[in-house]
This record gives sequence, structure tokens and C-alpha cells, in this order.
Amino acid sequence: MVDAHRGARPIPASSHKEELRLSEHLEDDNRLSARGIARLGEFVTEALEIAEDKGVEDFMAFATSAVRDAANGVQVLAEINARCGVDIQVLSGRDEARLTFLAARRWFGWSSGRMLTLDIGGGSLEIAAGMDEEPDVAISLPLGAGRLTRDWLTADPPTADEVRKLRKHVRAEIGRMVGDVVRYGEPHCAVATSKTFKQLARIAGARPSNEGLYVSRSLTRGAMAEWAVKLTRMTAQERAALPGVSEGRAAPAGRRRDRGRRGHGPVRDPRARPVPVGAAGGGHPAPARPDAWPSGLRVLAGKRHLT
Repeated sequence: MVDAHRGARPIPASSHKEELRLSEHLEDDNRLSARGIARLGEFVTEALEIAEDKGVEDFMAFATSAVRDAANGVQVLAEINARCGVDIQVLSGRDEARLTFLAARRWFGWSSGRMLTLDIGGGSLEIAAGMDEEPDVAISLPLGAGRLTRDWLTADPPTADEVRKLRKHVRAEIGRMVGDVVRYGEPHCAVATSKTFKQLARIAGARPSNEGLYVSRSLTRGAMAEWAVKLTRMTAQERAALPGVSEGRAAPAGRRRDRGRRGHGPVRDPRARPVPVGAAGGGHPAPARPDAWPSGLRVLAGKRHLT
């Protein structure tokens, strides 16, 4: 909930959230389970009650990746709409990337130049880039942290072979889209907006959230590479002890599904290359080559503070 009017900075008034982890309630046929539907309905009802108690004037309800990609997503929303009396809209992957980009642009302003935004959710990865409020390119890929953990990792910690195959899959998926991202020019600023990046930055030494919105936070290329290796060798219990990591996000991987039914598995693509994700923080552009990584990402304290 925010106090906002046109042209003004939105002031966060209150926040209520619960980790439903809907992607973990998808069954083998990619349908949201009865338990997942029930939990979603319970939360929508709770959110409506809290909004009414707080005097919210405009209430917006929308669903993203987990419901968008579920085979029974339309039926799920119809059932919840009938039960709760609220019309939940489905936000497309491209619109999710566009709105995240707009939020980051409003926050950092025009002086940030060409901007690249990255957002890793539970079910999808959103990437957008551009000079204006409307990005030149906005894409969504099925590379969310929860989805990849569920579909590819079985051990705690994951085996070296599982990690190798997952890295290959991710690089191939992004490799197919990288040309669309870099063709418009080199970004001057790379921004990460999700809780996944926020926790990774905190692990790597970024300032904690309780120090406020306006403290500069970044995730360097070196730290990212170092922790990408360390985290794969840690158990869930060890990850949960790291600074800034919630217990829910450190949970061990669930049972992997049959990838053959869902089209997953190692992808062999000669075009696959390491992921290019933009430029350094501080206004120093990094080369936008297909084999380039950024030297740093600016990490935002929380998306609820963006508009």
C-alpha cells in the first residue's frame, strides 16, 4: 500500500505478503494443485480484508508467472474471482519486464542513460533494456529460481553434474535472446530489482535493508562469480545461516519432475554463450559483447518502493 498521486513520489504506507511459492504447487501435468489454489484464494481474501481495514481506495489484483504458466490458470482465476469477488488480471511476461523497467527508470532517472534491468522471480526471469521509459526490448524467460531448483536439482547440496547441466541450460536459453538485448547499444547502468538479487548482494557484503532506501547497494562481477560457486556447495541449513537469506529461500530442492514431459533437459545449442547482462554501476559502460559480464549491478532495496 502506498500513498501516491500523479507526479509525486509514492510513499510506502504498509506492506503485507506471504510466500505462497505457487510454482512448487504445480503438478506433473503443469496444473496448479488443489492445495495451491486453496492457498491462493485464502491470501486474496486476506489481502482484501487488510486493504479494507487500511482504507485503500484503489485495489489492483494481478497474477504473474506461476498462474500465467499453469495449464489450468484460467480456471483457477475464474474460481477465485467467483469466490472472492475480485477480478485478477494476468500480467504477461513482457508486461512484467516493461513495468519493472519503468519502475527502475523512475527511480534512477534520466541520468542513468541506457538502462538494463534484471528481475529473477520464482518462475521467470525478466530482462529489459532501453533509453526511455518504454524499453527497446522486454523479454521473459522461464528461468525463475524456484522453477529451476524444482526441475533440475534433487540433492542437497546439488551434485556437480546437476549444476553443470543447469548452467548449460540457462546459458542456452539466454543465448537465444541475447542479440535482441544488445543490438540497441551498450547499457550505462545495470539494475537488479528482485529479492533473489537483493539476497545475493547481501551475502556478498551489501548494506542491509534496515539502513534505508537511499544507501547505495551493488553486486560486483567478482563477488557474483565467487558466490555462484560457493552456494552450489552449501546445504540448505548452511545457506539459511548466511546474512539476508530467509529460511524459505534456503529450503532444499524439491523432487525434480520428469523433464521429458515438460521439454526440459540439457540444451545443446552452438549459439549458447555466457550471459551478457549489461554495464557497470557508476556510469562506466562494459562492452556489450556476447561473452561479456557486467562488473557490477545496482541492487534496489525493494520493488514496493518503485513506481
